[in-house]
Amino acid sequence: MIKKRIKEESDILTEVVIKGMQEKKASDIVVIDLKSMKNAVSDYFIICSANSDTQLDAIARSVEEEVFKTIQQNPWQSEGRINKEWILLDYVDVVVHIFLKEKREFYALEELWGDAPIRYVETEAVKVV
Repeated sequence: MIKKRIKEESDILTEVVIKGMQEKKASDIVVIDLKSMKNAVSDYFIICSANSDTQLDAIARSVEEEVFKTIQQNPWQSEGRINKEWILLDYVDVVVHIFLKEKREFYALEELWGDAPIRYVETEAVKVV
């Protein structure tokens, strides 16, 4: 008998967050799976990059709108909108990090969780007509 894996709420939330990021052309999207990490603060960290502070804000709004539209959930905490270098949206089980490219390189969150599995999300290909 084969058991199907039932998606957990954090898995569903992760996919919705990624969709919101992709809507505004976020780049370098990665999902860090922290479920197996001891003392992890959440199930997933999702990280992406933005090219400008305008895009940074647009990605954050898109994620919030997509999550609320799909699963009626608002972030528990939101940080960084004033400085516009790194916006954090905390959905408790999923923490979203939206960085300006140079700030992401400086903080290097992926390296902090080096033992955790990392999934690189491919960006949608641009269609040329």
